[in-house]
Amino acid sequence: MKFRLTKRWIIAVCCSVIIVAMAALVVSTRLASGAQPKMVPISDMLNRAERGELKQATISGDVVTVVTTDDTKLRSIKEANSPLADILRKNGIEVTVAPAEVGFNPTSLIALLPLALIGAVLWFSLRSGGIGNAALSVGRNQPKKVSPNAPTVSFADVAGVHEAKVELAEVVQFLKFPQKFRALGARVPKGVLLVGPPGTGKTLISKAVAGEAGVPFFSMSGSEFVEMFVGVGASRVRGLFREARKNAPCIVFVDEIDAVGRHRTGGVGGNDEREQTLNQLLVEMDGFDGHSNVIVIAATNRPDILDKALLRPGRFDRRVTLDAPDLQGRLAILRVHANGKPLAEDVELETIARLTAGFSGADLANLINEAAILAAREDKNTIGRAEMEESILRVVAGPERKSRIISEDEKVIIAYHEVGHALAMRLVKGGDPVQKVSVISRGHALGITVQTPREDKYLRSRSQLLARMAAAMGGRAAEEIVFGDVTTGAEQDIVYATDIARRMVCDFGMSDLGAISYRRRDEQGGDGLSGEMAARVDEAVNKLVDEARSLALTILTAYRDKLDLIATELQSLETIDGEELDALLQSEPRSLSEWQILAAARSRSSLEAIQS
Repeated sequence: MKFRLTKRWIIAVCCSVIIVAMAALVVSTRLASGAQPKMVPISDMLNRAERGELKQATISGDVVTVVTTDDTKLRSIKEANSPLADILRKNGIEVTVAPAEVGFNPTSLIALLPLALIGAVLWFSLRSGGIGNAALSVGRNQPKKVSPNAPTVSFADVAGVHEAKVELAEVVQFLKFPQKFRALGARVPKGVLLVGPPGTGKTLISKAVAGEAGVPFFSMSGSEFVEMFVGVGASRVRGLFREARKNAPCIVFVDEIDAVGRHRTGGVGGNDEREQTLNQLLVEMDGFDGHSNVIVIAATNRPDILDKALLRPGRFDRRVTLDAPDLQGRLAILRVHANGKPLAEDVELETIARLTAGFSGADLANLINEAAILAAREDKNTIGRAEMEESILRVVAGPERKSRIISEDEKVIIAYHEVGHALAMRLVKGGDPVQKVSVISRGHALGITVQTPREDKYLRSRSQLLARMAAAMGGRAAEEIVFGDVTTGAEQDIVYATDIARRMVCDFGMSDLGAISYRRRDEQGGDGLSGEMAARVDEAVNKLVDEARSLALTILTAYRDKLDLIATELQSLETIDGEELDALLQSEPRSLSEWQILAAARSRSSLEAIQS
């Protein structure tokens, strides 16, 4: 095998040489120290002189070396300007005064060797562009640039965000035909802020703007500006905009701008590096003139925490909101991502769009990709409906974990738990239909119950939210009714129900505390509530969760026979879809108000039974 002299070999050899040299130097120093004169106090030396035990002395600077009458050498350190030479001469001792020694000191070399080792490692790292080079070049982090000649993303690749495309299409016109707007006295917008949850296409539509306009596209994440060294972020901002001006007209895209644009508190101990970076960003955006043709597009999902100075007109003139797509938007996105993929005849994208309410564009893209992977795994030539439905469940809850070993007793508990959810969902009028109930483990869940909204909803009534909470508590209620005990399986259900209840109290004003927002935040990040008010909020949340649990218990008690029947069937089949559930249930849902009346009557009868 041919030997290659690599950087690691060079560093290893250098380190070995330095270590061997240090060891040799230590040994030689130890050996040399054995031949050195014995050190004694200066007082002892003077006593020996008075007793006539010394015959010769040599003074070199502050070091005094003497020879005794038995030819033993002794050494001591005298004080500066001491009349030691005269004292020794008075005692009949031959004194020689020599200049101070300035020579090689092995101990100093030993102290320098570790520094030499560190310097050698840094030198090789810098020469090779390694970690050391990266650490010392924190201010030179270059933005990612997409050339207009490279394969581009166009508006045809972006679907489901029609209004955002219309808004940003004008930005393309600004970049392509600026004279058209300037002739009418219009000012080109300096910045566009894209607001929306993750996965809604903020980065994609920014690239599409650059692709449609045919201009360079610079992109950096907000977190890339902030470093541990104060001043680095501001330097990177200056470098980014310097490159943008050189390549104008162009687009500068800053993803997750809330990492650097968070509002300034002005308190002691703030993040100086982030605030300096934000200040530099504000200065750079103010520095654009009306003819620079550099447009800044920033993306965030937390516009509420951005600094007000960053949001004012003249910096970010436009705010474009990208929400999760509606039914038509999901259908358009599915068509874009399904283009070129062999779909089976039983696949209806309209049906898939209805089953994926709440999915973002990224979720839908992942759904199509997962379906294609599943079809390839089964050696199929087309992507069928089964793969599509399975990929929906994989996106929502993760892949199946059939290898997980679950005891028979736990399987029974899981079946009743999931059927409890399904019945609490299905038997309340106006609720979303149940798509699937399964006891097959997925991700961290031991079972899963999936609802499918009939249509996109943007408003939720108090009754609908309470029905959702009752559905969430259905699993715990089934355990109480059937087994007289509860398990840890309802952990996430309780978290979900509590979160809805807290939002009803604090955000929506749907409790006895009135239509007041209790989400005020103070500067230290607290909720701004007194201890007494926080206790009242917790009491209201607890009351709503208890009401939801009581509703679930009432529903499942009324349909106990169906609970047993469907749970037994689910243990056998492992998965039941919505149509099979309806066939087994054969019951019409009741309104929430009817169930509330029954729950109240049940509570009264329970109280009377306890009192009697």
